[in-house]
Amino acid sequence: MPIVQCVPNFSEGRDIEKVESIVSCLKNQEGFKLVSYEIDPSYNRTVVTLLGDPEKIVHAVVEMVGKTTELIDLNHHEGEHPRMGATDVIPFIPIKDITMAECVEIAKHCAKLINEKYNIPIFLYEEAQEREYRRDLANIRKGQFEGMKEKIKLPEWAPDYGKPEIHPTAGATAVGARFPLIAFNINLDTNNIDIANNIAKAIRFSNGGFRYIKAGPAEIKEKGIVQVTMNITNYKKTPIYRVFETVKMEAKRYGVNVTGSEIIGLVPMEALVESLEYYLGLEEFNMNKVLETHLLE
Repeated sequence: MPIVQCVPNFSEGRDIEKVESIVSCLKNQEGFKLVSYEIDPSYNRTVVTLLGDPEKIVHAVVEMVGKTTELIDLNHHEGEHPRMGATDVIPFIPIKDITMAECVEIAKHCAKLINEKYNIPIFLYEEAQEREYRRDLANIRKGQFEGMKEKIKLPEWAPDYGKPEIHPTAGATAVGARFPLIAFNINLDTNNIDIANNIAKAIRFSNGGFRYIKAGPAEIKEKGIVQVTMNITNYKKTPIYRVFETVKMEAKRYGVNVTGSEIIGLVPMEALVESLEYYLGLEEFNMNKVLETHLLE
């Protein structure tokens, strides 16, 4: 059976009752596994991870979008994470016995169903998008829900599915296919958002940093800190340890320390092994020396 990973992100992370109602569409289903759903009140966002049969996942995700559309009104939403939709983004990632090209077709099928059923405009992104300037999710989402009301009317930003107008409460959704990414956040022992922003600029590709890093600042008010929040879009070419050490180096310029980090969602074991190699100074170490690698064969 082909296996895909699907990581829907929806714009609710504070009302636990709403989150549970939305996620209930994905629990105890045949053909796929609900691996996790990570709730973040500061970002006001929930990240869901699904693994399994593509067709079964699409059916359940479409149902989930109906629930987010029913329960989330972006006119009354605020949080640290950029968003343009109640269901903000739905990526499909090839895991086993399935190609990226097949994931592109799955993404397009899912996008079409969502638009037809709920009248939500859909933007394709990453590998599912043929126009280069629209591949990057950050470019699509720029302006967020509030700015998308006018942006979507521009000919160059007409949605791939649906009319050039946002859903009045659910906004617009991005659906795509991509390589596995790592959502990685680094904590700083300061509440100065400008410092996090400056460090994010130093490491992200759009400002001359690492080729496979998209980064920005986030304020975590309940902890009294800020984060450098990022997506590592190709961990094989930009490893975790290299970014982590660069952020530590940049933080010293401002008299600030890195106090910890977090990974949101799943992470490939290979990415962790690479950082283990670096920090322990291991020689000639590889995935063949990881016990679980052989257990899974």
